[in-house]
Formats: sequence, structure tokens, C-alpha cells
Amino acid sequence: MNSYLHNKIIIITGASSGIGATLALDVAKKGGIPVLLARSTDKLQRVSEEILKTTGIEAPFFTVDVADNDAVVHTFAQILEKYPKIDVLINNAGYAIFDAFINSKLDDIKGMFDVNVFGLIACTKAVLPAMLAENEGQIINIASQAGKLATPKSSVYSATKHAVLAITNSLRMELNDTNIFVSAVNPGPIKTPFFDRADGTGSYTKNVEKFMLEPAFVSEKILKLIEKPKRELNLPGWMGLGTTLYQLFPSLVEKLAGKKLNQK
Repeated sequence: MNSYLHNKIIIITGASSGIGATLALDVAKKGGIPVLLARSTDKLQRVSEEILKTTGIEAPFFTVDVADNDAVVHTFAQILEKYPKIDVLINNAGYAIFDAFINSKLDDIKGMFDVNVFGLIACTKAVLPAMLAENEGQIINIASQAGKLATPKSSVYSATKHAVLAITNSLRMELNDTNIFVSAVNPGPIKTPFFDRADGTGSYTKNVEKFMLEPAFVSEKILKLIEKPKRELNLPGWMGLGTTLYQLFPSLVEKLAGKKLNQK
């Protein structure tokens, strides 16, 4: 198979559904070996079986909660024993609960940081020594446009993605003299089960439905990022321009687009 991904070992967290599951299948279609991580054994098994049926590729899966550091360390030790050379880590696991800050629960706040930030950190630290030993590899962190532009009812989720972007940018510079590349992917809303949990009322999904990205489109762009790494991928492009304008002229954007930003 003539593909950049042929026989590449690609670890994907949050691989039991949504963009993670789509990515895993697309990796296998291009001859790569997706290693699936998530909390649900049943869902992981179904994704793995679909990949085998569709592509003939065996996709190993490991049940792990990335918020549990000890479990992450143990799981990556098992993976590295089987695959000493990891080509790509895609930190995709994450979730949101949209709520007004005054109504947000501390347990929910902690949970989002534990998964979206500390889980990403734990997985990255677990795989980085092996990549450094090979002086080769790629780490792709799935951040969000919310990491650049915080909107009402997403203060905590946006804060976690702000943190992901900071970690990504700093780590990229720390690894500048190596052959390990670190990228951030900043998608807008995607048509996945993500919003089943994030948007309990359904109002946000209804308001932005026409702007939602197809998982297949996002997956295709991420796989191209593996082949041709760059520091940041904004999806869709126009939304990336919007967040850049916000960073330059925050007061003006908030004034002109206030109602559009308050759709949750």
C-alpha cells in the first residue's frame, strides 16, 4: 500500500466514538495501525471489530480513563512493550459541559480539567521518552476554537482548551531541536455525540447545526497533518480567521458578534 501511514503506529485517545473512532477507521484504511484508548471496553471492541471487518487491520484497544494517571502509565507500558516505536499520539479524549459559570458544579469543573488537560499531559509524558529515544514522532493535540475564543456558558471548557494550546505551543518549542513535531488542531463544532453531554438542552446544537463539521472532513484534515506537519490546524479556516480577529480586536468583536457568541 502506497501510503504515508502504512504500518505507522498511531495511538488515539477517546477512540470509542465520535472523531476518535472516525480517525481510527481512516488510519486503518490507509494501512496504519490505530491503537485505541477509551473508557468503554464494549465501545472500543465494536470500533476494533468494525476496523477489522472493513480494512483487515487489527486495531488493538486498551480500556483506560486518561484522568487516572496510574492507569495511563500502566497502559502505555503495555503498549510500548508491544510497539516500542510509536509514530503518532493523537490526544483526542475530552468533553464539555456547557453551563453558566454561576451554575457550574465544582465536580464538573474538576472532571473537565482532569480529562481535557491532565489526561492529555499524562498520555504525552507517557509516550514522550520513547519518542525521544527514537528522535522521531508526532504529537497531535485536539484543542478547539473555544481555546482561542471563550463564549458564554463554556468558560471552563474554554479554559481547558486554552491550557491545551499553551502546553502544545510550549512543548513544540522545547522539542525544536528534535525530530518530534507537536501540533494543535482547533476545530469548531463537529457532528458527533460530544454535544449529547455538552449541550443538555439541545439549544446550542440547534443554533449552530448549519456550521457543524462532518467527522470525515475533520479526520481527513488531521491525517494530512500527519503527512505534512504544521504547528496549528484551524477548522474551518474562516472560523480560525474569526478567532484571530478576536485576539486583535476583542472589544469590537464582542460588540458586533455578541448575540452570535451567546448561542448556548
